[in-house]
Amino acid sequence: MHHHKYRLIVPFLLPAILLYGLFVVWPYAQAIYVSLTSWRGVSSNRPFVGLDNYQRLWQDTRFHEALGRNGQLLVVLPLVTVAIALTFAALFTQGSQRVRGAGFYRVVYFFPQIIPAVIVGILWSYIYTPNIGLLNGVLRAAGLEGLTRSWLTDPATVLWAIVAVAIWSSVGFYMVIFLASMQSIPASFYEAAILDGATRWTSFKDITFPLIWETLRTSIIYLAIAALDFFILVVVVSGGSTTMGARRAEVAAVYLYNQAFDSSRWGYASAIGVVLLILTLLLSVVIMRVTRRETYEF
Repeated sequence: MHHHKYRLIVPFLLPAILLYGLFVVWPYAQAIYVSLTSWRGVSSNRPFVGLDNYQRLWQDTRFHEALGRNGQLLVVLPLVTVAIALTFAALFTQGSQRVRGAGFYRVVYFFPQIIPAVIVGILWSYIYTPNIGLLNGVLRAAGLEGLTRSWLTDPATVLWAIVAVAIWSSVGFYMVIFLASMQSIPASFYEAAILDGATRWTSFKDITFPLIWETLRTSIIYLAIAALDFFILVVVVSGGSTTMGARRAEVAAVYLYNQAFDSSRWGYASAIGVVLLILTLLLSVVIMRVTRRETYEF
């Protein structure tokens, strides 16, 4: 019986498995091999150096600094994005009767998600322009000229200016995910809570939050992975991977790009990529284990 079942399933799974192996597993395997060489990216000769690239990474202070910025993003990006998206989603579900134009706001908040990341980066690079940018212009008009600055070259603000763009472009997407999860909760749960004298906050804490926990958990994992990547916005908003602004906001993925395309150290760059892959896998496993809790069915 089981034998016949597998004879039916395998032919359907085999094409997908072959495609996955060809376009995902094989490139990963190639990258791991290249990370063990000193390949310069311009010849077929790939001198094998073993773990030398990884030993250099262990002593590379610039890589450590870049990875440290990723560590800061791992805390800020998921926390702030989820908090804002969750707040909006709660307002548009539990408080939808009190928020006029809730449907319009949903569309407005989701709109940045449909804009390509490169366009978002170019748009905000103009907003952050010191002399003619919208942000400094608004600050001057509001009489807050003392707060104006060169956002993308100031070491104290460049990274966080780019993080603000990432949050702005992501909040709408996660808000819609949380909305869908919240709207699947039966209204009778909230009606019973109101009869028991529960406040809106109590209903959210004791009903909404536990029932959407799996959605929150998945969102945190996605945002954590995005924090370890965080390449496109840094390069586009700061004006290029080799500019002073990008150097002061350099994360591990940008450092990888610089090593590969600017320094032609493809073996070393591949080693950085392999380290990021391992960290991403470990981070996902850790988050899944740490955030594991009892699930509720309804």
